[in-house]
Amino acid sequence: MIKVVIADRMGKGQNVAKGVEAAGGQAIVVPGMGADMRLGQVMHDEQADLGFSFCGSGGAGAITANTQYGYPERHGMRSIQEGITAVEDGKVVLGFGFMDQAALGQQIVEAFKKQHPELA
Repeated sequence: MIKVVIADRMGKGQNVAKGVEAAGGQAIVVPGMGADMRLGQVMHDEQADLGFSFCGSGGAGAITANTQYGYPERHGMRSIQEGITAVEDGKVVLGFGFMDQAALGQQIVEAFKKQHPELA
């Protein structure tokens, strides 16, 4: 099962989590304000496969996860398709502007499964 950490600057992410679970993944939503800045640590602690960071710029949490733990990241994304392309390019930390949408979680996990069938 693919384990996904969702960290939103405003403490949201519940809709993305619903999409992750609909695709058969396990969603871990980091609680509280500024959660995006804790993404890398929670991914590391939970041994997660994939992480989503959400903030205004779509970059802070993703860049921090890369700097602290070396997770391959792409940030500044504003669409589901950009996230799918990032997964196809081998990224495991995805930084978006605020997009708490079930479709985002579901489609990204489905794309990740195609790239990593051993985890599906």
